[in-house]
Order: sequence, then C-alpha cells, then structure tokens
Amino acid sequence: MTKLNDTHRILLAAAGQRNDASLLPLPASLTANAWSTKALATLVTFGFAEERETNDAAAVHRIYADLRLGLFATPSGLAAIGIELNGDESQPVTNAGKDGDAPPAVARTTKQAHVLALLGRYDGATLADLIAATGWLPHTTRAALTGLRKKGHQIERSKRDDATCYRLLAAA
Repeated sequence: MTKLNDTHRILLAAAGQRNDASLLPLPASLTANAWSTKALATLVTFGFAEERETNDAAAVHRIYADLRLGLFATPSGLAAIGIELNGDESQPVTNAGKDGDAPPAVARTTKQAHVLALLGRYDGATLADLIAATGWLPHTTRAALTGLRKKGHQIERSKRDDATCYRLLAAA
C-alpha cells in the first residue's frame, strides 16, 4: 500500500466531502505552492486522482485545447483514507470516448513542468507564484518564460492587482 503524507490525506478528505470529489480548490488549510502542486501530482501518479473535464471554474487545474480539466479523487484514492463510495453514486466520466483524443498526461517532475502547470491554470500565475513554486530568482523565472516561448508555448501576459500575470494559451 502506498504511504500517504498529511497533505495527501487533507486533499483526499476535502475531495471526499465534495459531491464531485474535486481536489480543487484547495482546502483553506493548504496554500497553493510547490508542495501542494507536488502532492497533487503524486496523487495522480499513485492513481488516487485523475484529470477530468469540468465546468466549475474553481476546480480547473489546467486547460488543454478547449477543455477545462480538473483533478478529481478516484474511488481508490478515497478508499485509501477510508471513505467508501455508495453504490448509487455515478462513476467518473472519462475522456476515453471522445474521438480517442484524450489529453496527454503532464509530467510534473521538473521545475519547468511545475511552471507549465501553474501557467496552465485558468487564472495563470504571477511572477511571485512562479518564484515560490520553483525557488528561482526573478530574472531566472523571466528567462524560463522566454525559453518556453522559444519552444513554441504561447504565453499571455496581463495585469492582475498591480502584478503581471502569465497564462498558457497553447502548449508547444
């Protein structure tokens, strides 16, 4: 059995209290930083969470093409913390039946992948968010954004509360 840490348990417990088992938005006891991003990626790796299409703007994890994807706890994820699903609850809908064009899984093992994950959120990320997630200095973070643009990623820059916000429009 996979060993879950406290962050994993908090995320899964919060998802178990929601009707759709969404892991997002994060519970009030957690902040959106590199640790929570890594915890979400680990839950996906263990098979305790999965990406699914969602219409709830607060639950959007990333956008792929025109699909808003959220992270949802799987039955095995909920079972790992002792939450049993009732037999009358509907099973999660997957994207497998849609023209066979399921969105690719995003690798989350590098800092650049963390940056892409933050930029892929519906709200995007500020420079401060990116710095907190990677531990890079501001000039290094801006250089990484330039490198992503050179690789073909379309990154939109806008203002939000007197801070520059970056958002991934299209992946390379």
